[in-house]
Amino acid sequence: MPDRLKIPKADAYKLYLLGMGFSAFATTLAYTVHLVYQVKQVGLNPLQLVLIGTTLEMTALLTEIPTGVVADVYSRRLSIILGFFLLGFSLILEGSFPIFEVLLVGQVVAGLGYTFLSGATSAWIVDEIGLDRAGKAFMRGAQAEQIFAFCGIFVSVALASVSLQLAIVCGGVLLVLLAAFLALVMPETGFQRRPASDRESWRSLIATFREGFALVRTRHILLLITFAAVIHGAFSEGFDRLWITHVLENFSLPPLGQFDEIVWFGIISAVSMPLVLAVTEGLRRRLDMSDNRLVALTLIAVYAALICSVLLFVLADRFALVLLGLWLTQTARAIRNPLMEAWINQHTESAARATVLSIQGQADAFGQIAGGPVVGAIGLWRSVRLAIACSALMLLPILPVFRQTLNEKRSRHARSD
Repeated sequence: MPDRLKIPKADAYKLYLLGMGFSAFATTLAYTVHLVYQVKQVGLNPLQLVLIGTTLEMTALLTEIPTGVVADVYSRRLSIILGFFLLGFSLILEGSFPIFEVLLVGQVVAGLGYTFLSGATSAWIVDEIGLDRAGKAFMRGAQAEQIFAFCGIFVSVALASVSLQLAIVCGGVLLVLLAAFLALVMPETGFQRRPASDRESWRSLIATFREGFALVRTRHILLLITFAAVIHGAFSEGFDRLWITHVLENFSLPPLGQFDEIVWFGIISAVSMPLVLAVTEGLRRRLDMSDNRLVALTLIAVYAALICSVLLFVLADRFALVLLGLWLTQTARAIRNPLMEAWINQHTESAARATVLSIQGQADAFGQIAGGPVVGAIGLWRSVRLAIACSALMLLPILPVFRQTLNEKRSRHARSD
């Protein structure tokens, strides 16, 4: 090809920031109204809503290894391009055909897309700019995601006021265009194929699980960590899939002049995002994350607040209290994530940390797959209000888990004395 027709490759650092921000904008465009679309236009019942999420989780679990081979053996670049294309195609498919069976197929495609992206983006930027600069890139990338996602909320609401399908399809089209753009300008100069002995495979996955389960059986604290992850996964799948159904079924959204009721869901997202950022930043500055006793006590308080806020959300009969419960729930969940990471790291040695984190992630997914359909069935056969209340009560056993870690710490000090 003549030189004049060659498209120059972009600067990796700038392209990473652009990709993170643009993909956040596109996904926010679609997912701000995705559940509303499934409830109002497709007409899914509570069990179907949860099965949509279960399909996504199952696909991600089953395809994590095959898709990881692409990033490790062939190309990080190819894996990222495939990931964005598949994720965009899934949204175009789901937005174009409001049929339950088509949505299930879309979730399988989306699960594939997510696993192609999983780990590949961060591995690519580290390969291209080096580990020293990558830390700054990760921080700036996260900030770009927040800014672009916040803008995406308002565009999503504007499009959804015309058509729910339009917002979802536009988000998918933008992701497909991003994949095409990356195919043209994305560099890959630092990638080296991993040797066969270092690659992820089904054999290595089974070996990891065997090693992890053996470790869990011999360490009571790791059993508690796994149990906590399963419980949280069971709660999160039911709540995430059904909260919009509860709002739409049980409340008449207050009028907003000439605006459509879909604007309310934009307001909910627009308020929760800066609220979560402010609270998590305050926690980061004031809480000593290296103090495992303080972290465990804070986790107890956060989960107690999470249970109460979900019950407030689902039992309140006034819309203002429903909003308060929802925003408190979203904030508590955002606080929970860095606390759980700190708590797990404090109770695992460096040599076993990767294995424990892997098992914790799989346990969370197992909880979602096992617990979600149960909550969905309750919502179908009884009521969505009862289903969400049950998902909140599922969290109660997690409180003594963190309490137990405090007792174990006290016991170890007593034995050492």
